[in-house]
Amino acid sequence: MLDATNRSGGTATATPQATAGKLGVTTDLAVAAELVGAAPAALATARTGPAARCLRLLLSPWSRLSLLLVLLAGAASSVLLFEPQRLLADGWPPQLGGAAAALAFAVAYGLCTVAFVPRPLLNLAGGALFGSQLGLGTALAGTVLGAGVAFGLGRMLGQDALRPLLRARWLKAADGQLSRHGFRSMMVARLFPGVPFWAANYCAAVSRMGWLPFLLATALGSIPNTAAYAVAGARASSPTSPAFLIAMGFIAVPALVGAVVAWRKRHHLRGTAS
Repeated sequence: MLDATNRSGGTATATPQATAGKLGVTTDLAVAAELVGAAPAALATARTGPAARCLRLLLSPWSRLSLLLVLLAGAASSVLLFEPQRLLADGWPPQLGGAAAALAFAVAYGLCTVAFVPRPLLNLAGGALFGSQLGLGTALAGTVLGAGVAFGLGRMLGQDALRPLLRARWLKAADGQLSRHGFRSMMVARLFPGVPFWAANYCAAVSRMGWLPFLLATALGSIPNTAAYAVAGARASSPTSPAFLIAMGFIAVPALVGAVVAWRKRHHLRGTAS
C-alpha cells in the first residue's frame, strides 16, 4: 500500500481505497439526485392516474348524493316488503319481551322513520304494544335515533351536493333560518306537525345547523305529540274514554295551530327572501 505522502516530502498520492470511496460517494449522490428529481413526477402520475380519478369520482358530492338516494330507495322498498304496520294488527313477536322488546322496537322505530314510515303510525303502535308510559319512552328513543341517522346521512352524503342548489330566494331564507336559529326552528317544526319528519331532518342536514341543537330540539319538541299518540294507541280499545278523547284533542289542536302559524308566517318568509 502507498502512503499518503512520500518520505522526502513530495506530493501526496491517493490510495486505491480512497479513490474507490470517492467514486462510490459520487455514484450515491447521483442516484439520490435522480430519485429526488423523479419523486414529483411519480406523485403527479399517482394523482392523475386511473385509480386516483376513480377515487375522486366516488367521493364527489354527486356520487355521495346518488348513494344517499339509493339507500333511501332501498329502505323504502324494504318497508313495502316487510309491512311494519302489521304490528298494529298482529302485535309484537312473542319471542321478544320486556326490555329486549322495548329496545328492539326503538331501533326498528328509528330505522322505519329513515325509510319514510309516518311517525303517527309508529307512535300508535308503541302505545298499543307497551302502554302509555313505556310506549312514550320507546317512541321518543326511536324518534331521536331516526332523526340522528337521517341527519348524519344527509350531512355526509347530501350537503355538499345540495347546498350549491340553494339559489332560490325562499330556499336561501329557509336555510338562513335553520342555520342561524337552529334550536328554535327545529323546536317549532317538531311541536307543530305541519312539516314531515323526514323533510325536517334532511333540510336541517343540508343547512349549517349543529348536531346538539338538532337532537335536543327533536327530543323536547317531539314529547307532546308523541305522548298524545302513545296514549291514543294504548286506549284505542275504549275510544269513548276521557284519556283517549283528551289525547285526540292534543293531536288535533297542535295541527290546527301549526296551520294557522304557517299561514301567518308565509308573508314574513317571502319578505325575508326578497
